Amino acid sequence: MGTTGIKILLALLIAAVGASGYLIVESLDRVRATNVRLLDRMEQMERRLRALPSPAVSGETPPDPAAAPPIANRKYFDPAAEVGGRLVLAIAAEPPSLNPIICNEATAAEIYSRCQSALAEPDLAAPEELRPMLAESWDISPDHLQYHVFLRKGVKWQDFTDPVTGRVFRDREVTARDFAFHVQVIRDPAVNCAPLRSYYQDLKSVQVLNDYEFIVTWSKPFFGSRNATLGLTPLPRHLYCGEDGSFDGRKFNEDHRRNRIIVGCGPYRFRSWESDRRIVLERNENFFGNALGVGASIQTVVYEVIKHPNTRFQSLLAGELDQLALTPDQWFNRTAGGPFASGKLKKYRYLVPSYNYIGYNQKNPLFQDKRVRRALTMLIDRERIRRDIYKGLAEPAVCPFFPLSRYVPADLKPLPYDVAAARRLLAEAGWRDSDGDGILDKDGKPFTFTMLQIASHPIQERMMPMLKEFFAAAGVDMRLQIVEWSVYIERLNQRNYDACSLGWSSGFDVDPYQVWHSSQCGENGSNHISYRNPELDAMIEELRRTFDPAERVKLAHRIARLIHEEQPYTFLFFSYSLAAVSGRYRNVRVFPGGIESLLYWVPRNEQLTVPGI
Repeated sequence: MGTTGIKILLALLIAAVGASGYLIVESLDRVRATNVRLLDRMEQMERRLRALPSPAVSGETPPDPAAAPPIANRKYFDPAAEVGGRLVLAIAAEPPSLNPIICNEATAAEIYSRCQSALAEPDLAAPEELRPMLAESWDISPDHLQYHVFLRKGVKWQDFTDPVTGRVFRDREVTARDFAFHVQVIRDPAVNCAPLRSYYQDLKSVQVLNDYEFIVTWSKPFFGSRNATLGLTPLPRHLYCGEDGSFDGRKFNEDHRRNRIIVGCGPYRFRSWESDRRIVLERNENFFGNALGVGASIQTVVYEVIKHPNTRFQSLLAGELDQLALTPDQWFNRTAGGPFASGKLKKYRYLVPSYNYIGYNQKNPLFQDKRVRRALTMLIDRERIRRDIYKGLAEPAVCPFFPLSRYVPADLKPLPYDVAAARRLLAEAGWRDSDGDGILDKDGKPFTFTMLQIASHPIQERMMPMLKEFFAAAGVDMRLQIVEWSVYIERLNQRNYDACSLGWSSGFDVDPYQVWHSSQCGENGSNHISYRNPELDAMIEELRRTFDPAERVKLAHRIARLIHEEQPYTFLFFSYSLAAVSGRYRNVRVFPGGIESLLYWVPRNEQLTVPGI
């Protein structure tokens, strides 16, 4: 499902585990010819969508398009929508917290994005274009160093009771100081938010002029400064600063009770979190966007914790879930009859900028020679994985950049599956089976490593035995360690692993800094494989200060070629997102970023509730 606003930043960090999670194997969701056709369809869809009338929610006065203030994505909401009903989703595990600053997990990001709004949000049909949301307007200096933001007046924080002090907060207005506070928290070195902080390292100051105006100044040109600035959401000072107004970064990290709630100003409001069972949101009746035609229609959104993928699928068939990410096997083999045949469930398939990979921890001497990394990639029969596990519902990845974009060189191809060539590379790197036990060795040490596997993950359960078989063909001994998702994240952040199989989502433009720059190798940074390359660092830094589109493409091509040559990851696939959605929902649309469920609505006579809520 699509998200907007804060998603500009959070989507750079996330993908999903099954129907949830971050850093995935099966990504969220034939190359060039297929991609051109898909782009043509996207452009046709965008033209049709832009021709739609401006919407309003049933029971509220439809805004006059000529008179209503501009606001992001109003043209995609259905003016006939009726308020009410439910949307029940499944997550494989509950997030570690709902704090948007310190938690990079995808489920937490999605839930938070439903409860919060940003200064501007991407146009759903043209994600590179930002439209006003909390900001009425903004001025950008010609040198891209200064952003003068003008806020909407009368936007209110959701009322809440502080879970620590019991103090009740009501009728608080969102002001410029709440955005300045957000930046203050991100830049506080005591706050555990290294991946997010990397986007604000060159931000010089936030000057609050009054309640509704502030100026963001950057110290040097940065291509991502527009998204980093206009993607800002307000952060509630009254939740985190206490009675004396002081902020403690270390306490912020460990403030578990406050980090289990959300205080926002978005379409939904946080209602409850039952540990290991469900998280519940409800429509925000005081959302400023309701009167502007961009309010949510679905009354209640529920995230049910259902750990096993088959149980999730059975819950979908039973009508207990309303939407689910399907596996390729489910898509092809389990959706021919029943509610799918009757139309009670509908299927949607789309390619999104989200790729999966195998990552090799460079702290392990085994993986520090690029010949070894290239050999490991060439030992993997990726076409067999694509055919047998993904059922063809994936496109080969050659680098971190989306194959539908202009940033992938047309002549860049995946390394071939070639066991003989891989053996030669390993021999060049000094790996031979000197003792005849079938396992390569060097300096008396066998080529043995451990791959982390996510427990109960349907793709990994099938792929890992295949990888073990592929590597064994050349005398490489891969062992498996199956762990729960929470342990996986901990091992990742601590760099306590040999190899992993995960995934990343990215924006529609490119900024490889967060994942590939050597400064992000530290604990909790996103360069969790600890890959360092001064040449790549320099190109990434140059890309960040380059605004000319043609020059950005040239730089991106150089970056793509270098990463492909080095193979710090074995890039696997950009897999198709496969979604099953209840036929009750109207206005279900696929955009370049996926399905945006905020647009959903259900006729009153088809609306359902959740038992016990």
